[in-house]
Amino acid sequence: MASARRIAPSREDATDLAGSVAVGSAVAFVLLTLILIGRDGATLFGDEALTSWSVGHRPDVALAAARGVTYTGTGIVPYVLVAVAGLVLGRTARRRILAVVGCLGCLAAAQALRYGVMSLVTRPRPATADWATHASGWSFPSGHTTTSAVTGGLLILALLARAPRGRKSLVVVIGCWAVLVGLSRVYLGVHWFSDVLGGWLFSLCWLSLCTYLFARFAPRACSAISAPRLRPGPTTEERRHDSHAPRDVPPHSAP
Repeated sequence: MASARRIAPSREDATDLAGSVAVGSAVAFVLLTLILIGRDGATLFGDEALTSWSVGHRPDVALAAARGVTYTGTGIVPYVLVAVAGLVLGRTARRRILAVVGCLGCLAAAQALRYGVMSLVTRPRPATADWATHASGWSFPSGHTTTSAVTGGLLILALLARAPRGRKSLVVVIGCWAVLVGLSRVYLGVHWFSDVLGGWLFSLCWLSLCTYLFARFAPRACSAISAPRLRPGPTTEERRHDSHAPRDVPPHSAP
């Protein structure tokens, strides 16, 4: 019984955690959105200071690096990465196809929903004089930030489920990439930091909600993504049998 209790709760605990994170991040995102709507898109605390600092600290090397990072947060690159996540998740050819389609659909739906929120809030971007790259559309929530965060989250889930070795290092690299894409939007002057924060909250909510629904309504498929299970210990009968089993007596050494 003790060993069974150590093994079974992994999927249920993960499902509950995903649901709690989805609710918490949704509440935070809605509050941030309502504040911006109530202020007609005006800047929040720290927005102007971070943008001013970014404009005043743009050496050529850093500017080129920021542009390179930000370009990976849109276009074909995120879709290629989420397709890789699907390939990693599936064990058979059929499951790989289903996982790829599911991951692509998850990213596409997140982008569509973010676009709807952006059109509802209609927050202006920073002044074009501060821009160091091209941008279009309204400002909140940041599209590059949302896309890279959802992509990074799907890759991390796939690695946690399948990568046998070195996954911790890969998870750190992917997480840093997603964060840097968001920060690059502020550094390049095309987003306020609160836009990036909104993108992170939106992505966290979306990924947690998708994980919760998948784990709740497709438990068999989700068992592949559950946490590594502990090796079961010996049962009571096995320990009792071992305690009464004859033991080898070491031979006495010759006098």
